[in-house]
Amino acid sequence: MGATVRDPVTSHRVLDHALTLFAERGYHGTALSEIAGALGVRTPSLYNHMRSKHELLESIVDTTTAGVLADFHAVHDEGGEPPDVLYRAARVYAHRHATHRREALVVNRDTSSLDEPVRGAMQARRREHEHALRAVISEGVERGVFHVESPALASFAIRELCVSIARWFSEDGPLSADQVADQYAGFALRIVGCAPDS
Repeated sequence: MGATVRDPVTSHRVLDHALTLFAERGYHGTALSEIAGALGVRTPSLYNHMRSKHELLESIVDTTTAGVLADFHAVHDEGGEPPDVLYRAARVYAHRHATHRREALVVNRDTSSLDEPVRGAMQARRREHEHALRAVISEGVERGVFHVESPALASFAIRELCVSIARWFSEDGPLSADQVADQYAGFALRIVGCAPDS
């Protein structure tokens, strides 16, 4: 029998294996030797494709937080009444947490492990998303279509609700990512006192 042909090690594969291990074990719970082992190479070989473990985490958080903001702006820019905008914003956020579970787990647990000034920049992106979502809720309150005392608290509740999806969702479960996203978007409207259309 011939020798097993191994897939070549690339920067993408290094990042993908790091993402899986960070999601499973945490950033601090994952050694570079474990990433190398998952790829079937020696640890020094990783440095052909990355500078450090910190760089891997930075890349994951950077890509993910940028994606969250891009998702929000894409649905926000479609316009419409506050209930429509909030529904789409909550739906796309919920859907991302069902379809990018590893990234969500890492970002929500390990962003604080980044060094400054990267940590501050990534946290600023997360605040930008929160403030943008809060602004949608505030507009709905001002226009009398949302009925909630604290737009800030409502925004926090909606975001935390969606974030939790990454911890339990399974592609083999009874609901698809689209079905979960639809239901969670409806939950978001109920949180602000605006029942979705039946």
